[in-house]
Amino acid sequence: MKQGERIVALRRQDILYLLLSVALVVGGYLWLRAAYRVAEQWPFTQEILLVILGIVATVLITALLLNKQTEVELEKEWSLKFTELKVTIYSALLDLIEQVLGAGRITEQERLRLQFITHKLALVAAPNVLAEYQRFLDVFEKASADSTYSPAEVRAVHEALARLTAEIRKDLVGDSDISAGYSDEAISAQIMANTQRQMHNRD
Repeated sequence: MKQGERIVALRRQDILYLLLSVALVVGGYLWLRAAYRVAEQWPFTQEILLVILGIVATVLITALLLNKQTEVELEKEWSLKFTELKVTIYSALLDLIEQVLGAGRITEQERLRLQFITHKLALVAAPNVLAEYQRFLDVFEKASADSTYSPAEVRAVHEALARLTAEIRKDLVGDSDISAGYSDEAISAQIMANTQRQMHNRD
């Protein structure tokens, strides 16, 4: 069963448990009310009925909590695996670009790898990453049209890559950065400043 199907099944179970809870409360109240009247003539009978009803309610509530816990754990596990997949694809993209720029040229095999990474990104990347990646591709394809890179083209690619990296970081740890008090704009500006400083030192 797929992850999404498991979650749907668990939510259906939640609805079922909710209906059972309502039936238990209503039925239990009516039964307890009738049993109280009948059991008045026998010692301790009312207390025994209360204990039984309490046990049933405890079992039902425990089942609901365990079911919810399982759903949360499944969603957490799926989120973790999805993030790991993102990191793998993003890393493969950065490694390929590093290899191409380090060699000073791009081969047909590397172009093919870039095409496949583009398809993989379409599966996992956030919309803002895809938009920035398209802008990066425009710069990269223009720079690699003759299969070699001039210093100006390398600079343009690095700056486009810095903007893409900022969006990738936002996709992966954006919420954590905001919680720590860092804005997306400040982080993007810092990444661009670091890139420009490195390019200046290289020149």
